[in-house]
Amino acid sequence: MMRFARVGLALAALLFSACKPAYNLGRVIDAAQPDSVALDLLLIGDAGLPAPGGEPVLKALGQVVSWDPKRTFVVFLGDNIYPAGMPDSAGAYRAEAERIINTQIDALRSAGVRGLFVPGNHDWEAGGSAGWSEVVRQERYVTHRGEGMVAFAPAHGCPGPVALDFGQTLRVVALDTQWWLHAGPKPRGRGSPCRAGTEREVVDSIRGVLRSAGDRPVVVVAHHPLVSGGHHGGYFDWPSYLFPLHPWARMGGYFANQDVSGTEYRRMTTALSGAFAENPPLVYAAGHEHNLQVLKRDPARYLLVSGAGIYGHTTAVRAITGSQYARRASGFMRITFLNDGRARLAVLVVDAAGKATEDFSMWLDTRPSTTAT
Repeated sequence: MMRFARVGLALAALLFSACKPAYNLGRVIDAAQPDSVALDLLLIGDAGLPAPGGEPVLKALGQVVSWDPKRTFVVFLGDNIYPAGMPDSAGAYRAEAERIINTQIDALRSAGVRGLFVPGNHDWEAGGSAGWSEVVRQERYVTHRGEGMVAFAPAHGCPGPVALDFGQTLRVVALDTQWWLHAGPKPRGRGSPCRAGTEREVVDSIRGVLRSAGDRPVVVVAHHPLVSGGHHGGYFDWPSYLFPLHPWARMGGYFANQDVSGTEYRRMTTALSGAFAENPPLVYAAGHEHNLQVLKRDPARYLLVSGAGIYGHTTAVRAITGSQYARRASGFMRITFLNDGRARLAVLVVDAAGKATEDFSMWLDTRPSTTAT
């Protein structure tokens, strides 16, 4: 009995040490001077269940974006309404769904800041048969409520890409990655309202918007990460292995439609990697994992995971190949594009009082003359 206890403790210690739950915390570089800033891009994901009494993360976001609304743009990275998107007007959950999305939209409108919502799997009825209707309904609601300040893309449940240019400073490319994973009805083929209605057409269109960006850096925004050091990437905290069937099954691709190991998910990541190969975007930013990750690795130059948009709604994470930063915490990310072509990435962690603290920052390699600090 004592022998088995020692073995169990040793195994637990090994799993705990392998998890590396945080990496590069507190690494911060000098801030950019306000008069050198061309555009601030804020990235926040999985914000679709704000606290009714006031959401700390959205409070912090509102304070951060208020510095100069005209030079600020916010992207919500999907899962904008938990648990299953926007029901119809007769649905029992409709009032709560409206409260949830209104809280996010109004956080931007009250600050006079422009923004964009991209859809996630929960916005598609968490993969349910009515998912297409749910995401189109959310699109129409956001478009109406946003009054030209806040948009939703891609439209009609289409996969995208949709390109938004900010002069010569930046091109943002929006994708709906749930379109690739959704098993129910969705717009595809010749009869769909989508300009790119097949997987091949989507890949060709992405190549086109990357190629035509010219000297602009490109940030691709979507919901699903291409790799991750969190649960969806196959990495679990050590207590999960005390009940090993679930994590091992997911790592093997079972019950894993929303995990990197899933068959359709792998098909999507392979296709997107091919689309990025010729002209890799500066950043591919996603949510889905409820943590904060910065990775420097293919198929983009940097991969960001910013899915911690609700205070306390976080999941475990570990450092993996290419990790520059990894932390289980609530918050969001900020990329500051400067007039001289440089880009500064910052990770902002939010506490229960709604105070944002910069926990990590670095210069992104935007051009050969720029070196990371």
